[in-house]
Amino acid sequence: MAALFPNKVVTLYSVLLCSILLLFSSTLLMSQSHNLDSMESKIGLHSTRDTIKVRLLLDYARATLNDNTTKLLPFLEEAASISREKEFRRGLQSSYLMLQIYYSDRGDVELARVYADTAYRYLKNDTNKSAITDLAWLHNNMAGDYARLADYQQAIDQLTKAATIFEQHNQEALPAIYSNIALMYGILLLPERALEYDRKAITAAEKTGNQLSIARRNLGYVARLITLKNFKEAEVILNKIEPIVMAVDNNSTYIFFYQNKGLVSQHASDYKNAIYYLKKSYSYTLKNDDKLMQVTILNPLTSVLSDAGEFSEAKIYLDTLLAKSLVHKIRSAELDAYRNYAQWYQLQKDYKMANGFLTKSIQLSDSLSSEEMREKIAAMETRFSVEGKNNEIKKLQAEKELQQLQLRQKNTLNYILMSSALALILIFLLVYRNYQNHRKLQQQRISELETEKQLAATEAVLKGEEQERARLAKDLHDGLGGMLSGIKHSFTNMKENLIMTPENAQAFERGIDLLDKSIKEMRRVAHNMMPEILIQFGLDTALKELCLEINRNGSMNATYQSVEVEGVQLEQNLSVTTYRVVQELANNALKHAHARNLLVQVHISQEDNLLLLTVEDDGKGFDVSLLEKSGGMGWRSIRNRIESVKGKIDINTGTGNGTSVLIEIPLS
Repeated sequence: MAALFPNKVVTLYSVLLCSILLLFSSTLLMSQSHNLDSMESKIGLHSTRDTIKVRLLLDYARATLNDNTTKLLPFLEEAASISREKEFRRGLQSSYLMLQIYYSDRGDVELARVYADTAYRYLKNDTNKSAITDLAWLHNNMAGDYARLADYQQAIDQLTKAATIFEQHNQEALPAIYSNIALMYGILLLPERALEYDRKAITAAEKTGNQLSIARRNLGYVARLITLKNFKEAEVILNKIEPIVMAVDNNSTYIFFYQNKGLVSQHASDYKNAIYYLKKSYSYTLKNDDKLMQVTILNPLTSVLSDAGEFSEAKIYLDTLLAKSLVHKIRSAELDAYRNYAQWYQLQKDYKMANGFLTKSIQLSDSLSSEEMREKIAAMETRFSVEGKNNEIKKLQAEKELQQLQLRQKNTLNYILMSSALALILIFLLVYRNYQNHRKLQQQRISELETEKQLAATEAVLKGEEQERARLAKDLHDGLGGMLSGIKHSFTNMKENLIMTPENAQAFERGIDLLDKSIKEMRRVAHNMMPEILIQFGLDTALKELCLEINRNGSMNATYQSVEVEGVQLEQNLSVTTYRVVQELANNALKHAHARNLLVQVHISQEDNLLLLTVEDDGKGFDVSLLEKSGGMGWRSIRNRIESVKGKIDINTGTGNGTSVLIEIPLS
């Protein structure tokens, strides 16, 4: 009997130019030759609510899950309803699995998670081979939901679980899983690992002989190459797999094939082909009713049309891009539309409209979450670039006006006087503006010097604080610790020479026990003031031990992750600052947020020369605007420490949503 749940694969594609958009799209490893009208007719003719109707409903869902989702939800809900009535376990498993896929593909992660948990309960103890395979697909699809929440480590864990099952039960599914693992490493800025898994996915697909899978794995690899700006190799692979893509004749595959062909042609300034391929890709997104990919393709299409001088047609597609992004609330596409409008109006020399849309794009960019920091930076660069061009244009226009005034001076004396007056006014304005700019530069330099002075003072205070901590820790450990240990030794010897009643002996033992606890407490305090493990073994080991200590205390579950940190030698000041910040954030999570789980991630990017620190908790969160008004020493200490090493801090939180703190610190 065929499995009720389809071989559903969740894949991710990189979309270039202004941003990288992650999309978990539905694909099926099954025949696309179903007669949907015939299947729907059979469902209508079978009026009995039984397991046969469940199978008919789910067969239709498999056939339409990827390309036609208009009627899908009612069919899935009816299949689940009948399965509950008949206690049809297999039907419930498949219905909930596809409901999870349905809501996940629409970005409703919360509802998708509810159906995933329900499906997991029905699958986890089922030893049927189909159920085991479906459990692997569930892990794969849950990885997609974790990726939407930017929890990429959990996504990799879920994908690894899926790969472990598929290696034993379904080799044909491995290519898709490897592709998803590759994407996760790409997001974590580990391109070599990502390319490694892309190649593994292609090899696994070729072993199965599945042409659709081969085409899609190669397209995923091409997308990665384009992201890394390796257009030459991308073009070679696209030409190689073109016969396979044409043979499988699948709408979703056509979308990404023609999209990548268009991007490669655009890079080569082959605007004619770029327009042709991107329009082909867009036509297939309309056939699939894929709103997200529609706005994704419209973005480069409008840019290429403008570059090719097809301004009227570019404006039509640009209006469509903005309308679709607003209707379907795709904010990243809305941002792309505003930027392309600014470019379009600039090419039309309508600088007022261009600046208006540029301002909108900047405002929208500033309102996006910290996950869109790269888009914010790109928007700022675009803004400065356009402002620079506007200033250059104004300068050229001023020069042209001066030339015209000089020509008019030759006509009449009145023209000469008027022109001279206008020229003097213009010169005065230019001089005044230059004076104002000079003053602004001076004030900016003064502010910078004051900031540097404050940072130097803060750094000195922090260094003095750490030195005092170290001194006190040493005094406690070596001085008071030694004295208490000596007292304990003396009392122990004294006990052997004294004759005491049982009651006195018991009291004496309690005293020695309290003395032992005092020594341990003193050593703990000394360790917190200046942990020896940080000085001797470095930041990575110290943070790992800090998280283990939190776990041992049982107050909170702390998880520590590090990327490219092991073996890296950091300056002591940087290590101490990072350690103290994590220590203070962990204390805040426990004391104020009442968190139960804490995640500490440290990544050293040699390429960007940065130490990236992320501390997340699942506590009750808080209003960020209240931080500036708060008189608490904790956040003030954290900010002072980060500023002293010229770092940046970004806080993402909200009441009841936990807190995520992202910190960037230059390594030198």
